[in-house]
Amino acid sequence: MAASLGGGTRAPAQRRAYPNVCVYNAPMGDAVAISRPDAPRRAVPGGDAAASPTPGTALAIAVLTISDTRGPSEDTSGDLLAERLVAAGHRLAARQLVVDDVYRIRAVVSAWIADPAVQVVLTTGGTGFSGRDSTPEAVAPLFDKTIDGFGELFRQISFAEIGSSTIQSRAVGGIANDTLIFALPGSTAACRTAWDEILAAQLNSAFKPCNFAELLPRRVAAQR
Repeated sequence: MAASLGGGTRAPAQRRAYPNVCVYNAPMGDAVAISRPDAPRRAVPGGDAAASPTPGTALAIAVLTISDTRGPSEDTSGDLLAERLVAAGHRLAARQLVVDDVYRIRAVVSAWIADPAVQVVLTTGGTGFSGRDSTPEAVAPLFDKTIDGFGELFRQISFAEIGSSTIQSRAVGGIANDTLIFALPGSTAACRTAWDEILAAQLNSAFKPCNFAELLPRRVAAQR
């Protein structure tokens, strides 16, 4: 189902181009590289906010799938998020898949937070209550500020779709070192809801009265 900026100033850095490859971490820790051609921009079901290219600001977004059972070929939630963000005019900066382990999740997210070429991190999976679900525990300690409204709004919207089952979602959001982080459920339908109903607009610099796409550069400039 279904950012805070640290006290230090992030040093200006050259935006580097990521290779056209997605790196997946297999359950035993082996890295599997999968070539992914640039996705063409196309209309996406789910409304104008999800389909329209982002005016003004294209963000560099990394996608992390957390699962003990899925491999790259079964990663439909990661695929959906990658397709949605590219169709909205953003750039897929990186993509990985890790097992549901709090320290492996935190290691990947921490590396992206420290990378000035990544502006947004989207994770999918590990937000429920089963024994190994640990994404909130992995990412929340990294937040400089928590975006409380993200989880609240996601559960409100989900209630119309799945009723009281929405209380089993621990979707969370926050900002760390000028990087937005949103932890979504592993369900593809939940990822669709989160992107189409919340993230497409909040990562769109033209959305009014306010959005996170325009907030990020302002916060960075304020610390210089």
